[in-house]
Amino acid sequence: MDFNFTEEQQMVRDGLTRLVREQYDWETRRGVLDSEAGWRPEIWAQMAELGLLGMPFSEDDGGFGGGAVDAMIVMEEFGKGLVVEPFVPTVVCAGGFLKHAGTDAQKEEHIGGIVDGSRVYAFAYAEPRGRYDYADLQTTAKKEGGGYVLNGHKAVVIGAPWASHLIVTARTGGDTRDSEGVSVFVVEKAANGVVTRDYPTVDGRRASEVYLENVSVPAEALIGEEGAALPLIERVTDEAIAAQCAEACGAMKVAHAMTLDYAKQRKQFGVPIASFQVLQHRMVDMFTEYEQAVSMTYLATLKLDASERERKLAVSSAKVRIGQAAHYVGQDAIQIHGGMGMTDELAIGSYFKRLTIFDSEFGNVDHHMKRHIALS
Repeated sequence: MDFNFTEEQQMVRDGLTRLVREQYDWETRRGVLDSEAGWRPEIWAQMAELGLLGMPFSEDDGGFGGGAVDAMIVMEEFGKGLVVEPFVPTVVCAGGFLKHAGTDAQKEEHIGGIVDGSRVYAFAYAEPRGRYDYADLQTTAKKEGGGYVLNGHKAVVIGAPWASHLIVTARTGGDTRDSEGVSVFVVEKAANGVVTRDYPTVDGRRASEVYLENVSVPAEALIGEEGAALPLIERVTDEAIAAQCAEACGAMKVAHAMTLDYAKQRKQFGVPIASFQVLQHRMVDMFTEYEQAVSMTYLATLKLDASERERKLAVSSAKVRIGQAAHYVGQDAIQIHGGMGMTDELAIGSYFKRLTIFDSEFGNVDHHMKRHIALS
């Protein structure tokens, strides 16, 4: 694929490389994950100062006129350092809903807070029995007075422990799994009736079980048209998938480099194991998987503004290919490192965990293979 970045985009990448190298070395990250907060608000503020949180928004919306390619660059570099700050939930997901369907008043109220780092958002869409069907909702939003009352349970809401606001999907009409009747709301996490149970995830992030118990929100909390939000949700989640594919590419690149370095240093029978032909083949295969993943990520990112069918085909193709590549690279990295690869003493175990969890977010390989077949 012939793809060249602009000079400005390359400068952004160089700056991010320095930020991750200086602020996200392995020991520092371990200390952050072991802390009570699990993240660093000062790093989030630094990202805002650098313009990273406003990069994907248009200048009319208060951003810096970037787009999906800029978000891809950010996430690829974040993947190299396993950055835990909630860029995807806040900038890509919440920002996506506001960009595509928010009113002028909603954009004015929320996007400014995203850009300056004062507000953090989490996307509460998954439910315990919903699997990967965005329309399979038990959470309800019923009209009452001049607003809505929300009730339900949202599962594994990434970034919710740090969030000031939640983007919540709920059913305002129809039956469970109906494509009609799905709506999206922005809810203050501090609102009466919002209860959370926070916990760390396997890959080092933080998530919450979110319970909504008679949560009252004004009519202005509705994003987009009532009952017709499913296509909007699919568009935003496709954008999130593309961003996370870029993150996985960054993680795979570092996992391969770590494995190559380890193989050159680790000796068996008096020689480095990198001299064993069978391991050389496996490390070449890891590199090939990574390169294919990068190309598929670029293609999916460039297709985000295409027709709905083209976008879905490209994104599902990328999710399948990169999901498979992430499994291959992560598992081979651990096998070449041996059992110690899964200990906390080596960073490679954390890369393996992140690459493994990647497959389960916004639909796994099987789900997206079925979606691709249906579209074909």
